[in-house]
Amino acid sequence: MTEHILAWYFLKEDRKLRYAPYTPVEPGQVLRVEGPLELCRRGLHASIRPLDALRYAPGSIVCRVEMGGDIIHGDDKLCASERKTLWVADATNALHEFACLCAERELLRRRRAGREPDKRCWAAIEAKRAWLRGEIDDKALAAAVDAAWAAAYAAAAAYVARAAAHAAADAAAAAAYAARAAARDAAWDAAVDAAWAAAWDTAWDAAWAEQNAELERALGELAPKGN
Repeated sequence: MTEHILAWYFLKEDRKLRYAPYTPVEPGQVLRVEGPLELCRRGLHASIRPLDALRYAPGSIVCRVEMGGDIIHGDDKLCASERKTLWVADATNALHEFACLCAERELLRRRRAGREPDKRCWAAIEAKRAWLRGEIDDKALAAAVDAAWAAAYAAAAAYVARAAAHAAADAAAAAAYAARAAARDAAWDAAVDAAWAAAWDTAWDAAWAEQNAELERALGELAPKGN
């Protein structure tokens, strides 16, 4: 019986494959490769978990795909001889909001633990959301990012002074990562960085699973009606 697995795959904004002949990717399209498969070298790739797929993303265009034919399972991705694209969507805003959510959860976790985050961290997240709504420009957002990084450096210095450098400024860093402007840093990059920073000083597996579930929900909302 042929195995079929639902997975996630990201493209650049031109919605084309990254390798020759740079085929445009469209819903309903089925791509196939012949010959022996090899992870990262030969085959059609995708990841079951969207947060894993983000680590390989060249852009913010998300594809929901079905992997079939021969399949090799890696730690964080699949390599298959067949990949069918079910739907394609621009996930830019969803990824920026996901980055904000990761950072916000980390700040709230710090607050519950009795370590009130720097106000500049909250301000950076709110600035990013205002930027997404078109209420402020890149310059205003950049100022909020710079302030959040200043908070991160200050927190790092305090942690080092207490011999806890391994957890330096993760909450502040998450806020700064989340607030990155699309004009300077890609949405998928900000999303991965914020998730990483927010999970760094927590129970990693639990944080990663929670973030992955939230990202899958957000991306799933981009699916066309009927998919």
